[in-house]
Amino acid sequence: MRKIPVYNHPAAGWPALASSARKLMSFNAVARGSRSVLRGNQPEGGFDCPGCAWPDHKSPKTIDMCENGIKVVASETMATRADADFFAQHSLKELQKWSGYQLEHAGRLSEPLRYDSAQDRYVPITWEEAYQCIAQNLQQLDNPNEAMFYTSGRITNEPAFLFQLMVRSFGTNNMPDCSNMCHEPTSVMLAKQLGIGKATVTLEDFSRAKLILLFGQNPATNHPRMLEMLAHSHHQGCRIISINPMREQALFKFRNPQKPLHMVASQSDKMVDEVVQIRIGGDAALLTGVAKWLVANDHINTDFISTHTAHFTALEAWLEQQSWADIEQGSGIDKAQIITLATLVAASPATICTWGMGITQHVQGEDNVAMITNLLLLMGMIGVEGAGASPVRGHSNVQGDRTMGIHERPSQSFLDNLEKVFKQPMPREHGFDVVQGAKALIDGKIKVFMGLGGNYSMAAPDCKSIQQALTQTKLNVFVGTKLNETMLHPGANNIILPSLSRTEKLTTAKGVQFATIEDSMCQIVPTQGRLAPISDALKSDAQIIADIATHLFTEDRSLDGHIPWQAMAEDFNLTRDYIAKAISGFEDFNQRLQAAPRGFHLFHPARVRQWHTKSGKAEFVVPQYPITYGQAQLSDSANYAGGTSSESHWQLTTVRSHDQFNTTIFGYEDRYRHTSRRDVLFMHPDEIKRMGWQVGDQIMVTRQDSKQQQRVLGPLILSEMDIAANAVAAYYPECNDLIDLDTHAPDSRTPAYKSLNVVLEKVGSAAA
Repeated sequence: MRKIPVYNHPAAGWPALASSARKLMSFNAVARGSRSVLRGNQPEGGFDCPGCAWPDHKSPKTIDMCENGIKVVASETMATRADADFFAQHSLKELQKWSGYQLEHAGRLSEPLRYDSAQDRYVPITWEEAYQCIAQNLQQLDNPNEAMFYTSGRITNEPAFLFQLMVRSFGTNNMPDCSNMCHEPTSVMLAKQLGIGKATVTLEDFSRAKLILLFGQNPATNHPRMLEMLAHSHHQGCRIISINPMREQALFKFRNPQKPLHMVASQSDKMVDEVVQIRIGGDAALLTGVAKWLVANDHINTDFISTHTAHFTALEAWLEQQSWADIEQGSGIDKAQIITLATLVAASPATICTWGMGITQHVQGEDNVAMITNLLLLMGMIGVEGAGASPVRGHSNVQGDRTMGIHERPSQSFLDNLEKVFKQPMPREHGFDVVQGAKALIDGKIKVFMGLGGNYSMAAPDCKSIQQALTQTKLNVFVGTKLNETMLHPGANNIILPSLSRTEKLTTAKGVQFATIEDSMCQIVPTQGRLAPISDALKSDAQIIADIATHLFTEDRSLDGHIPWQAMAEDFNLTRDYIAKAISGFEDFNQRLQAAPRGFHLFHPARVRQWHTKSGKAEFVVPQYPITYGQAQLSDSANYAGGTSSESHWQLTTVRSHDQFNTTIFGYEDRYRHTSRRDVLFMHPDEIKRMGWQVGDQIMVTRQDSKQQQRVLGPLILSEMDIAANAVAAYYPECNDLIDLDTHAPDSRTPAYKSLNVVLEKVGSAAA
């Protein structure tokens, strides 16, 4: 088998346009999808792309969507329907064998459905029958905490506010959401250190930055619109360093489809100056070395530290205790290279640290975020132009949903506000997050599961156990636009409620409505679909929530009419008026949108150096885990099994392909990694040679979980990637069954998708 070549072509460009066009055709969405693409992220009457949370440009552009966004739009605008005729042809036993790709291409959900066990099929049901079934099953629970309500980041602000209000009115805070699985360490640590768990930068800061440190992310695949800003920043003289175990080739050159010379004359922009190729999980160790050198050589902002921070002495003492030998071991980077990076930080008057899930999805994810924030505080890089913390969220409104109250651990002040506005008590006991909820589901403590979007069982660890647990519930309810794996494991009652997509027009008795989202940088943006709905039977997420609430909260259920559910679903201006009363920062919500049709930034105290923390100052935090944690765990695992880490024991990280979005599989092409299949295991060519293996060999992956049980995946086909030594990578979500529900960060409980200690065994040779 030939070697897989390194991708040396620019990111985006003609291949992106060709791939986008093919995807519109494969989804049977050329007409509807093309019209939507022209309206994506546009200032006046456009819809916000559901593809990612990267901020929109202030000025209009002919097309302001990336390849990923077009694929998401193609998926949502497809003309094919997964309707009663489709389900009449396919039993659930058959559909359970379908791949994620096949399910994604089955079509748009277009009518309410219930599972009929006698036929093993979904069959049509009226909306009224569905609502009565849902209300009856919820009302019959012994305790509201026997129900769990999951939310995806595709949901816009207005229905998210209604959903959390309905769930809390029912009496529980069991509201896990996709934040629990991605940026929860960011939310936890930034809130602890800066007073609020969000980015401190705006998009404009990237134009003013002099140094950008890009941690644990691959924008070319996960949020390609960021590439344009990185290229612009680099053109302005900013130095950009990627810190990542993987050298992602698509980060080096970018061919912008919006620039004619790029497309006609084959020009491209440079983005990244250098890659610091750390060990998997080595971020905290690297940052410890940088911070240690800065403090020891007095290259820190002492005025900022003395005026605005607390606990510097504790961090300083901890840094002094860390040896350079441990720093090099934990990071995989030698002292000289770390010092070179530290000198760049010392010389920069404006530094942005930006990161993705390569930072957060580790057992030590909270330490990683803490050390990034510590570095920014040491240099006084919070509250100045061109500098700050920039976590890049994945799903388009995952941050907005949390702001709207989708949170299993709400603040007391938020609950106080809800009680004041709606004149009824709110539950105070913390609810289940994704990990706790999955455990409760598996243990039989959850009798009703409801998912507002998302693909819960595939996104979470221990997928098969969750799917089996779903078959034991009294009721599962799924609100969504497309069929997915979680919907295929029915309990006593299973109901699918089809909803409008973001590209479709939402018309009520009060007229055409628009919704809002919050991007990664705290910008509130309006979004309004223009397409006719794929089916007359579809309802908006808000209307579905209001209808359930109306059926659920009868007179004997303690509510006395304080919440106008139907009025809020029909008139989003009214919903926004309630949001303005209940959520700090949204005062005069509607008026501000009228004054600024492109949206507005929420106030961020840290941007003006106000610190809403326990101490009243920005807080340095000492890491919880040893900086050699990942390597120590790997060594311990090898010793336990009687092997050596250099031979059979590896660290595995999960990655997404260029043809997927979260758990949604659009296709099998990953052109930046030169593969068209998903059952692959990526390894550095030098490591393949050292092991005496070759590309195409079949490899079994085994992991011993926290309960000493063996988890097995494979065989996977060996492929090449420029990845750090003693590291391998494979695709998410296919790897999720390797992960158990006890391997997670301590406070945020985000699963360690990015650092698993595994054993590799060759079980078959490459084809001749």
